[in-house]
Amino acid sequence: MTSTVPAVPAADPVIDIRGLWTVFHQAGVDIVVHKDLQLQVASGEMLSLVGGSGTGKTVLLRQILGLARPARGTVTVLGESAEQMGRQGASSRVGMLFQHGALYSAFTVLENIAFALRELKCLPDELIRDAALLKLQMVGLDVKHAHKMPSELSGGMIKRVALARALIMDPPLLLLDEPTAGLDPDSSDEFCALLRSLHRELGLTVVMVTHDLDTLFELSTRVAVLADQRVIVNAPPREVVAFAHPFIHHFFLGERGQRAMELLREYPFVV
Repeated sequence: MTSTVPAVPAADPVIDIRGLWTVFHQAGVDIVVHKDLQLQVASGEMLSLVGGSGTGKTVLLRQILGLARPARGTVTVLGESAEQMGRQGASSRVGMLFQHGALYSAFTVLENIAFALRELKCLPDELIRDAALLKLQMVGLDVKHAHKMPSELSGGMIKRVALARALIMDPPLLLLDEPTAGLDPDSSDEFCALLRSLHRELGLTVVMVTHDLDTLFELSTRVAVLADQRVIVNAPPREVVAFAHPFIHHFFLGERGQRAMELLREYPFVV
């Protein structure tokens, strides 16, 4: 079995991970999650990270954000060390949408969206309010929701508010952790359409962790599969499905995978 992990793109990649090792120490035992992992993400891509439980997908997102330090190797994001960027505060260059939104329950919708701008303490309140309202409308929500509390929102609205907060600093890179988890099919489709539109209009580079095959096929330009402590393949969805590996066979060609694959057969123009 040969890997189809591509070489470093000709242009400088937005994310460049080389020789990464992730090791946890538990009860005197070293648990190796990633071993000599390589991953490059080019500008403008929508890359999905998939893998089984324990393969370190969310840990990898944290390392890209500079919130976790690998045991060995380098993580470069937008030309800077992720660790250094994390110490400086990466929110202006990297937006993060957490799995369940992670909104501040004591803040209104507008306060949640404006949080990062307010923390800068260098902009007038009126400008911060206008920017937050603009982002609220950008994600498809009416200004009438601006003063609601998170407890008053539906699951789909929470995702949209969290997305608006992730975009408040106009970052070129957006990280998504299970962006459609917990949404009903219609809300999931609408959220995917929103992400696709924002990706195109804002020129974003997007990296997302997802288990949802409909979301994966709907959005991904490439899929990176974590297995055997590394990225075993990083390629367009059609090529990944054809890659010979037990996890890929189970994930893509099991019962739920077959349902999602109908999309490719019915709409051959999908990546």
